[in-house]
Order: sequence, then structure tokens, then C-alpha cells
Amino acid sequence: MFIDINKENIDNEHICCAFSDKKCSEGYNLKKAWLKNEFENGYKFYRLDERAKVFIEYGPSEKAWLPIEAEGFININCFWVSGKYKNSGYGKKLLEKVETEAREQGKKGLITVCGKKKNNYMSDGKWLMKQGFKIVDELDTGFVLLAKVFDKSSYNIIFSDIVRKGEIENKELVIYYSNRCPFTEYYVNIELVKLSEKYGIPLKIIKLETIEDAKNCPSPATIFSAFYKGKFLTNDMSICLEKNFEKIILGEKNNGKI
Repeated sequence: MFIDINKENIDNEHICCAFSDKKCSEGYNLKKAWLKNEFENGYKFYRLDERAKVFIEYGPSEKAWLPIEAEGFININCFWVSGKYKNSGYGKKLLEKVETEAREQGKKGLITVCGKKKNNYMSDGKWLMKQGFKIVDELDTGFVLLAKVFDKSSYNIIFSDIVRKGEIENKELVIYYSNRCPFTEYYVNIELVKLSEKYGIPLKIIKLETIEDAKNCPSPATIFSAFYKGKFLTNDMSICLEKNFEKIILGEKNNGKI
């Protein structure tokens, strides 16, 4: 039913997202390269044995590409069940697989970062809370840190101080992104660059190349995060599309909200 994607088979297996999107082929290959490197850090990637977006990606909390402080947990990165496969029980089966593995390894539990509301490129927090996860920390920027703890022993799971303010010193449109997602490379460096030039919005792009870079990111959305005029704006990559760029970025520029 599920395939374990690893360094031996990843060159011949798809990794769900963007596998048929030709314009994102570079990002797709970079995501595979990112995974190959993270396999050495204990990451795992399981997907349904179909040409579908049904998968879970996870690894040790100590090696998470996130500005969090957590030891002895398994961190869930991407977790997606889409299209006709929704409501078929695959999400629960994938989560059970990870939980079983975490218990066998003697881990303290599972953690993940979500939005207080359903957030693009993040797991559904409400669904996870129905599976036993609880909020252990939250930010004013709309993110929560969820955990499913296996026992009652003491633990410390928090966001790092660097993300508490949701602010940076740079006042330009600043994008932080990584190759954790195959869509980022194209939409950030092609589409967003074109839009910033067209509308005269100064743009600074910061690529997160290492775990250390990610842990020092001022946002817990290390796939993609946008800051404007020093404040966190969104982790929704759809601002790289013109209609959303006009609405969100130009709207903030013209109405003085930020």
C-alpha cells in the first residue's frame, strides 16, 4: 500500500508534489536532492503506491528545519492526502505508521507546526487535534506548535525566541524559502521576481540552505515566508501569482496597514 522512499529508490520514484508540473522540474529535482541529504539525518518519506498526493514526511525533532526547541520527538514535516483519496482512511494509516515507529524508537511523541487556522503548505491542525495532538506553544503570527506526547514525563517543546516578534529589520519585501517544497524555486525566483520588477517593489530573497539557516529563520514556515515593511505577512505562496500579489502586496503598500 505504502512505499518507503529512500536513497536507493528515490531516483526512480515520484515524491507526490509537482511530479507532472514541467515549469517546476528544477524545484522537483532540488526537493529530491534535499530529501537525499536529509535521509542521512534520519528523515523518512512514505507515500501511497499510486500516482497521487498521499504522503507523509518526517524526521527527528533535533534535525527539523524549524526554529523550535524540542528533543526526543519525531517532527512531521509535510503530510498530505488530496483529491479522491480524502476520507479514505489513508491519513490515519500514515499517522499510525509514524507513531508506531516513534514508539519503537523510544521517542517522547510527535510534533508538528500548523496554522491556528488551516494554513497552506501545512497540515490540518484541527484534524491532528482529533488524533490526540495538543497545542503546546503558539505565536501571534498565527502559528501553533502541536504535540502528541506518549507519556506524562516532563518535556520542553517551544518555538525559538527568534520567531516570537514576527518582525525583521529589513523593510523591503523579504522572502525566506527552502527546497523543502518543489514549487518554491520557480515561484520565488521566476514569478515573484517578475512581479516585483513590474510593480517596482524592492525584493530580497533569502534561501535557507542548511538546518542552521532554518533554525534561525524568523518564521516557522521555512518552506516559504514573506515579510513586508518589517512584519510577517504570509506563508501563502500564492502571493507569487499576480492577482494575489496585487491584492496583498500592493494593498499593503497603498492602504498603509503595514
